[in-house]
Amino acid sequence: MIISVASGKGGTGKTTIATNLALSITNVQLLDCDAEEPDCHLFLNVGLKKVEDVYVYVPVINKEKCDHCGKCSEFCQYNAIAVLPSDILIFPVLCHGCGGCKLVCPGGAITEEKRIIGTIEGAAANGFDKPKVIHPFLTGLSKMEFYQGLLNIGEPMATPVIKALKKRIVKGKNAILDSPPGTSCPVIETIRGTDYCLLVTEPTPFGLHDLKLAIEVVKHLKLPFGIIINRDGIGDNRVEKYCEEENIPVLMKIPQNEDIAKLYSKGQPFVLEMPGWKEKFVHLHKLIQKEVKKSKEGFT
Repeated sequence: MIISVASGKGGTGKTTIATNLALSITNVQLLDCDAEEPDCHLFLNVGLKKVEDVYVYVPVINKEKCDHCGKCSEFCQYNAIAVLPSDILIFPVLCHGCGGCKLVCPGGAITEEKRIIGTIEGAAANGFDKPKVIHPFLTGLSKMEFYQGLLNIGEPMATPVIKALKKRIVKGKNAILDSPPGTSCPVIETIRGTDYCLLVTEPTPFGLHDLKLAIEVVKHLKLPFGIIINRDGIGDNRVEKYCEEENIPVLMKIPQNEDIAKLYSKGQPFVLEMPGWKEKFVHLHKLIQKEVKKSKEGFT
């Protein structure tokens, strides 16, 4: 089963939920899809190794064949090609790698080359060339795998990195995807095709506002979803009231707790230090399984 963890805003606790859930269940992969700022590894302290480069194809112009007809520029919706009377300019960072310019070029003047925009890094308790494991609890995990996407500095498009990262998902495993914040393209690419989406929010007016935006996205994608309220107790009950009115399940509430905050500041997942919380996350996983089954039965 593939579970994505998302929210309408940053700082709600997506990584906290994703890492603690992954550490509570077996046969699991944890994928950090926040390619611009991955941070799950800070709570795992594993040695990371580059698994692959991520690239897009960008056009290359044979200027001897180019007659400056401008059809490639007209086709490109992202303004990655500018055709001048005596020259043609390519802006690689604007190119989305669709290959359409090559198809519409009547003179065959356009070919493509790879341009690296990021990397996929990985680590596992059972080892990729035995990476350094700082936290001893990881050695006891049952073949937990961790991957993260990392976008190169200055690159504007994270979605190709996320697509490459999701190809690492192994059928038959429990995959937990830590999404970027917000409701933009990288979020949509992360949660698309997952079996269930956990939306993490805070009980504040800002939390409710951005939660509603995230709910619109998951509903548009027709994904089953549920809510986790993090830092419960810092605000009011408007999030719970809204969920009750909209018949949206609140699957877990994590209180505003000093011990949890201290562990977080040290990069320590609290399921490993606070008795009872691992069982709660195992129960959460079972609730999600029931929700997915219910959704599939309703769909059929």
